[in-house]
Amino acid sequence: MAQTLDAVKTAAPATGPATPAERVARRKSLLNWIAVHALGVAAALFFVLPFVFLLLTSLMSDQQALTRDLWPHTFEWSNYRRVFETDGFLTWWRNTLLYAGLGTVLTVVSSLPVAYALAKFRFRGRHLSLMLVISMMMLPPQVVVIPMYLFWAKQLDMSGTLWPLIIPMAFGDAFSIFLLRQFLLTIPNEYLDAAKVDGCGEFRTLLRVVVPMARPGIAAVALFQFFYAWNDYFGPQIYASENPGAWTLSYGLDSFKGAHHTDWNLTMAATVLVMAPVILVFFFAQKAFVEGVTLTGVKG
Repeated sequence: MAQTLDAVKTAAPATGPATPAERVARRKSLLNWIAVHALGVAAALFFVLPFVFLLLTSLMSDQQALTRDLWPHTFEWSNYRRVFETDGFLTWWRNTLLYAGLGTVLTVVSSLPVAYALAKFRFRGRHLSLMLVISMMMLPPQVVVIPMYLFWAKQLDMSGTLWPLIIPMAFGDAFSIFLLRQFLLTIPNEYLDAAKVDGCGEFRTLLRVVVPMARPGIAAVALFQFFYAWNDYFGPQIYASENPGAWTLSYGLDSFKGAHHTDWNLTMAATVLVMAPVILVFFFAQKAFVEGVTLTGVKG
């Protein structure tokens, strides 16, 4: 027993006072830690403080809004009730949910089979098809807005509605196809071959094997499309501006600000209500969103 204790004492390194070089290294490590975290806190405050200012202003009275006072004297929660009671606000909510929700579903359903074909099929013209998808991503929407408007408004008489914005999503989206294709490249072909050996066709393999394994990528595409449709101002301005019953929140908020340009507390309250769903969706789905975006760049 004594020999064992002597062996442990001999093997244990001697712990003496730190050398000057070690003290310098520890000091540098501490300073680096402080600097990195200070920059992180500063960056967080840079992004968070505007939202805090927006929220606090939305709870102020008409007389206190945009004064030197940064904290509400009394919390005016009735500002949000007054915003909801504004004519058309609930209609804007309904239209936005229809546009963003239905558009997201149509985009994912129509883009996933195309991305699967470009990622896993071997056919003549596959690379040309991919280049066409990429070229569509590079095409600004303002280039085709006039012929598209003439087609939907003049030929199909759908002006004053959101259907010219929703229906094209049923035919795929270039960015969504490319993002899903990049993610599907990370799925090993062995899983697909095993499913086909078990008797699955291409469509069944897509539903039973690819979709469950591609959930992070699908979630990322769905969030991108939902955020785009929720914040879209250009599309509703082109097609729905003549019909207030078809306005979305992004376009209706501009009209709300024009009608309440002196009531900054109500304007801020309306802005908070428009932003809140997007923030909540991202807060609860950020894990899948980040994972999906990260894995899309693994293979080319």
